[in-house]
Amino acid sequence: MQALYIFFNIVTDILIIVIPLFLIVAYVTYAERKIIGFMQSRMGPSRVGPSGILQPIADILKLVSKEIIIPSSANKGLFLTAPMLMLIPSLLVWSVIPFSEKFVLANINAGVLFILALTSLSVYGVIIAGWASNSKYAFLGSMRSAAQIIAYEIAMGFALVGVLMVAGSLNLQEIIIGQSGGIFNWYWIPLFPLFLIYLIAGIAETNRAPFDVSEGETELVAGFHVEYSGMAFAMFFLAEYMNIILISVLVSIMFFGGWLSPFESTWFEAITNWIPGFVWLSLKTIMFVFIFLWLRATLPRYRYDQIMRLGWKVFLPITLFWIFFEGFMIYYEINPWFSS
Repeated sequence: MQALYIFFNIVTDILIIVIPLFLIVAYVTYAERKIIGFMQSRMGPSRVGPSGILQPIADILKLVSKEIIIPSSANKGLFLTAPMLMLIPSLLVWSVIPFSEKFVLANINAGVLFILALTSLSVYGVIIAGWASNSKYAFLGSMRSAAQIIAYEIAMGFALVGVLMVAGSLNLQEIIIGQSGGIFNWYWIPLFPLFLIYLIAGIAETNRAPFDVSEGETELVAGFHVEYSGMAFAMFFLAEYMNIILISVLVSIMFFGGWLSPFESTWFEAITNWIPGFVWLSLKTIMFVFIFLWLRATLPRYRYDQIMRLGWKVFLPITLFWIFFEGFMIYYEINPWFSS
């Protein structure tokens, strides 16, 4: 009976995370189309429901009802495995994300390592999708995407090493608690170069504009998922937008105090004390998701060689230098890099 209760408890917690996550992903697509429409002096979605509010539901129904067409020369098993390899890690990562002081599905000590391991798996989904489609456009797109993800994942990993050195822990809750004391105690100030690199590398990692060469419409039709349709395509779509939200949440946790209030240790604290931690985390996440959408509307696409140069010749040396600099500061106990 006890085991059954624990099982139902875990399933309930998973559903509390997954169902709102799918809804948020649906409405991030709506927000993206509306915001970019506004920036380009257009209406954006406006037909389905008032102000187009039901457009994401219509899109979901359309994709679910469409047939999954498998090309005759494709490797059927791998072709259908690739979307799952993209989506499943994107869902599993959320099990270690602390949404508030009390609510985290699995508060494990190696949370950061768990996230790095799972986010690395998406490369396999991209490569398999490109190869199994047996299309030169899909294959070129997947090769570009894989090279890009690997180049920027190293810079992202080193940026996180900087956070771990200051926090002294791999546990996400402990990283957040280490930033207690208000906005000037958050890690974005002592680790500002690493914060910028992590955010930009996160945009490149999710294949978003201006780093979306893997699906450059003018060159590769649609990139690695060019042959996909229906629910298989929807899984790639879900994984992409889940990763955007995940990067935004991780930036909020690692550099902006996660669920902590920015007004701690100020006279505003008494006024804002009633606001739950989840609300602060949501507001910070919305801010970074907006940056993703804003960049798509603003910047032109980089050339492939420029993206590779930025990852290997700019970001990697800066992160390495900053880690050595930070190590020096911590060794000689210089604040704010050192906290006893």
